Amino acid sequence: MKIVAVEPIGISESLAERLQAEYLSKGHEFKVYFDRREEGEVLAERMNDADIVIVSNIALGRDVLSRCKRLKMIDVAFTGIDHIDLDYCREHGIRIMNASGYATVAVSELAVGMMIDLYRRMTYFDSETRAYGTRKGILGMELRGKRAGLVGTGAIGLATAGLLKAFGCELTAYSRSRRQEAEDMGIRYVSLEELMRESDIISLHVPLTEDTKGMISRKMLSLCKSEAILVNTARGSVVDNVALAEALNEGRLAGAAIDVYEKEPPLEEGHPLLGAKNVLLLPHVAYATRESFDKRINIVLDNLNRYLLGEK
Repeated sequence: MKIVAVEPIGISESLAERLQAEYLSKGHEFKVYFDRREEGEVLAERMNDADIVIVSNIALGRDVLSRCKRLKMIDVAFTGIDHIDLDYCREHGIRIMNASGYATVAVSELAVGMMIDLYRRMTYFDSETRAYGTRKGILGMELRGKRAGLVGTGAIGLATAGLLKAFGCELTAYSRSRRQEAEDMGIRYVSLEELMRESDIISLHVPLTEDTKGMISRKMLSLCKSEAILVNTARGSVVDNVALAEALNEGRLAGAAIDVYEKEPPLEEGHPLLGAKNVLLLPHVAYATRESFDKRINIVLDNLNRYLLGEK
């Protein structure tokens, strides 16, 4: 089979050469592209005769997939798979395997780090100090004793909850399905409306689906306390970012920290959050640590090898 990684997947050229030799000895062709190209024409050219494609978070739509007549499996070096046309894959029997769990620690740690940054104004004070400024009477806030509302109690949501519990936060959550593991941690499940209304900290941990797209709507944001902060390390389209920017600018929300957007950064000029007050913006880096990338390539290769061996 021909195996093509259409974008960098966190491996060195030397490892790619070793993998190429290893798979060649088993009768397979293995190729890695070390530049990231998102144009449909380029992707289709790279994938057109591949049996297996390895991709991270580049979007693969029907227009590209329909030109890949040999494609049998997509090995996703990412947790989410919403950037792939799943309907097309189901219609054509293309199997998808993902790297679930590789970034649980990385994302949960950054989520809490962003909360601390918002509460203690670290990014702001760094700029002030470099400009020979002072505290100017600004007081930070502590995590201890705050009510943290988790939207989603999957692996990352629960890992974030564990960290917040260690800081002494009261934990509530909203999820379509309740997990005993969450309740054993002391998490109290509530409605989304109650979570938005009562939380000091709102942290998002849901995949992007038809049900979750836009779930943090203008109406939901209107329920928040003016002292609340919102952290999104999930998916950008889960939130109405126009409404979020308005809430921040009008003082109806104290702050937000965002790592994910409707489209992958760089952000387009005029994105509503670029002009918003009290918002920390990161270019989708929550998953990107040395440790998580090591886990990721191990999962990707394990998925690939299991598929080649015919395992389900």
